[in-house]
Amino acid sequence: MAQSVAPILGGCGMTRLLTTIILLTSTLPASAQWLSLQTPGIPRTADGKPNLTAPAPHTADGKPDLTGLWRGAGGRNELRDQNKIQQWAKDLMAERERNFYRDGPQFQCLPSGPAQIAGGMRQIVQSPSVIAVLNGDLTYRQIFTDGRKLEEDPLPIWMGYSVGRWDGDTLVVESNGYNDKTWLHGEGLGHTEKLRITERYKRPDFGHIQLDITYDDPGTFTSPVHASVNLEYVTDDQLLELVCNEATEGVTKHWVGDKTTDAAVKAISVSPDILKKYVGTYRGYWLDNLTTLEVTLEDGGLAVVRNGSKKSPLLAQSDTTFLCPSCQWGQPYIFSREGDAPATQVSEIQVSGAWIFKRVK
Repeated sequence: MAQSVAPILGGCGMTRLLTTIILLTSTLPASAQWLSLQTPGIPRTADGKPNLTAPAPHTADGKPDLTGLWRGAGGRNELRDQNKIQQWAKDLMAERERNFYRDGPQFQCLPSGPAQIAGGMRQIVQSPSVIAVLNGDLTYRQIFTDGRKLEEDPLPIWMGYSVGRWDGDTLVVESNGYNDKTWLHGEGLGHTEKLRITERYKRPDFGHIQLDITYDDPGTFTSPVHASVNLEYVTDDQLLELVCNEATEGVTKHWVGDKTTDAAVKAISVSPDILKKYVGTYRGYWLDNLTTLEVTLEDGGLAVVRNGSKKSPLLAQSDTTFLCPSCQWGQPYIFSREGDAPATQVSEIQVSGAWIFKRVK
């Protein structure tokens, strides 16, 4: 896929980006461990398929057992509600957008901190006194359920401190002690060291967890901000490590620099009849995250909204290939269609490869 789009995109910066894509994808493992192994101990239907609606398991003391591999499966998040964000945080988000998000933790090989709570795949391991949450980027959380309380003024760290207690069948987790170097989402929303997060986990059946999150930071928000996240059990799979392999020099040369070049590429004109064939909703997985793209027609051109983020214009480089200079990663999008039919999928080209999102409506 990367080689086929290089002549279309053009530009030395994009050539470097696509060269990086080719090199990285060529080094990916051809297979992973235990591909044919079914997850042991999970309920299955008569035909062998996982039964995600089976009753939730419980521990020896009668508490719901949250142990398992979980992936985000949609939800609602108020973190992008501009009415609840203080002006300094809005100004900082705008500055980070102008700098192409180059100082983001994910681009500096730094922990994502509290942003991990609402997104990404995670392995939960539950014991009576502590619950461990393991993330693919090699970070982890310890949620202590041994009765201890949070300290009032802890030493700030990347992943914070967490304690949990049971309220009936709901696990209530309180966290504080976050440093102010992390973002709450990829569009540069920062926070202060006053941030305190409360999570409520409820497992109604075997395959689902309902997670409600409250972000309380009087230094950033005008009032507490809420999110609801649906987690789904991941069966017959495993958590693979995601290792950051770019230093800040690499990010500057191969990522941010390319975005500046891409933004300068002159867009071509594409027939409105063709553009209409790309309008729609596309969905698929990027890394561990269920991702939705909403493509719309705006002022004679296409625009995209990724997982409820801001609306970003797409600049046509051909009838099928579009650049997104104002997107978080400045990535190209390539639409696939046959004849005069609407597009069936769109490929999001990133350093890690081409991520395919199928049309759902």
